[in-house]
Amino acid sequence: MCSQETYTIDLKGLLEDVTVRDFNLDDEFFRALDGSQLEHGALHVSVSIRKMTGFFDLQFHTVGSVTISCDRCLDDMDQPIETDNHLVVKLGDTYSEDDDTVIVGENEGMLDLSWFIYEFIMLAIPIKHVHAPGKCNSAMTQKLEELSGAVRSGEEEAEAIDPRWEKLLKLKVKSEE
Repeated sequence: MCSQETYTIDLKGLLEDVTVRDFNLDDEFFRALDGSQLEHGALHVSVSIRKMTGFFDLQFHTVGSVTISCDRCLDDMDQPIETDNHLVVKLGDTYSEDDDTVIVGENEGMLDLSWFIYEFIMLAIPIKHVHAPGKCNSAMTQKLEELSGAVRSGEEEAEAIDPRWEKLLKLKVKSEE
């Protein structure tokens, strides 16, 4: 079972100037997150935590793939992910998030990285995701083409010129000659 504690960093307990944490994410990671839109994936996340004066600089490098639905045929497809992200964490009075800066309660000093990792993965997924040409479900592609043809023929009918205007167009052509 995937434990959220696995992705929690004790910032106050970091002794070294630079600490590297590696995480291997699988289906259990996505199931453990409430509200996750992804269900399947295999990714490796490396987090480099640099302890600076007054703040912590976190660099995330994520590589792997997730399974998402194709926008065209709705079949599952693997979407490769490779992304680098940055996060600044400060210790303060209460927890808050502002752009790429997170303030963690100084008394607690604990930061759960799971949701940040998930958001970075989601941001790396392209808006439009379709299979490579020829890889879509052929039955669904055929049905889509049939329906698209029906829509196109309806548009062509709508574009037919009103007979009242047709005579005006002929006059226009004659005047240009």
